[in-house]
Amino acid sequence: MQRKSPNVYVGIDTHAETHYVAVTDEHGRQLTDQEFPATAGGYRKIIEFIRANGNALGIGVECTGSYGAEITRQLATAKFEVVEVNSPSRDQRRRRGKTDQLDAYSAAEAVMSGRASSAPKGRNGLVEALRSLRTVRESALRDRTATINQIKAMLVSAPENVRSPYRSLTTPRLVAALAATRPQRQPVTSEECTRYALRLLAKRYQELDEQVRDLTAQIDRLLKAHAPGLMNVFGSGPDTGSQLLITAGDNTARLRSENQFAALTGTCPRPASSGKTERNRLNRGGDRKANSALHHIVLVRMRYHQPTKDYVARRTAEGLGKKEIMRCLKRYIARQVFPVLVQTLRINEPGIT
Repeated sequence: MQRKSPNVYVGIDTHAETHYVAVTDEHGRQLTDQEFPATAGGYRKIIEFIRANGNALGIGVECTGSYGAEITRQLATAKFEVVEVNSPSRDQRRRRGKTDQLDAYSAAEAVMSGRASSAPKGRNGLVEALRSLRTVRESALRDRTATINQIKAMLVSAPENVRSPYRSLTTPRLVAALAATRPQRQPVTSEECTRYALRLLAKRYQELDEQVRDLTAQIDRLLKAHAPGLMNVFGSGPDTGSQLLITAGDNTARLRSENQFAALTGTCPRPASSGKTERNRLNRGGDRKANSALHHIVLVRMRYHQPTKDYVARRTAEGLGKKEIMRCLKRYIARQVFPVLVQTLRINEPGIT
């Protein structure tokens, strides 16, 4: 008679070069643990190790969005149930100590007890594609802003004969004019060095500006092809739409309800009543980038969307302040985009074809 494989829970403490795997039985007893390299061969050995030790009811993985991203993908492909696990709390580490072995067993216990139940982000579909493009675009935007600030600061202290030709020029014209200059190839004096540095900064700005426009076009192309419903939401564009998708993640199991999404974006109200005063205050929690995306949609609608203008006028007449009105609008938009996001994620969950 063939012996039935025992039910077990697995925890994985992930690092850049190694992953530590621990196995417990369904009663929490520690069975075995082992360290593996974070390589393609190591991932295969982890899967073999888990299967050799029983029937895994759940596998808790730390850092599924960074060090544990690839092992999470490999486990999902092997049809294991993977759960995202947070690192042990400071209180727990003070009581039990800190080692990779202890962290791995703690991850297994978190899954067994139900303390950890969130599905990890897939990191292999539309959202991950947008995340890669947005990461580079954001850094290019920061560097472009820093570059134009350097140019203007340098012009402030430059000699008058260097500064005077560029007075009152808009940023595009200023950059174009500086990039077209022909300073000394081997500058010596402070004036020559200033002209040389300004031209290099202008060239750098143009390169960064080209990167920003190219990345924006790529994001826009992906959204129009794979998320047309989101792009049709009034006020939503490539920047706001991609950020909302990234915040939602590429796994619909993570979005259980509209209220959860509102909490995730920091748009659900917080009660701040006292005595005879009943009111709600702004929620300063949640993902602030997603909240900023909704804020930009609200600004667009308040300026160009007639129904929103009418709503603002009505609520202002009722005595509400601008911040409270914008909070209500952000909550409304979160309610509006939630089903669109869920539908988009479900369509694109297997990956971009």
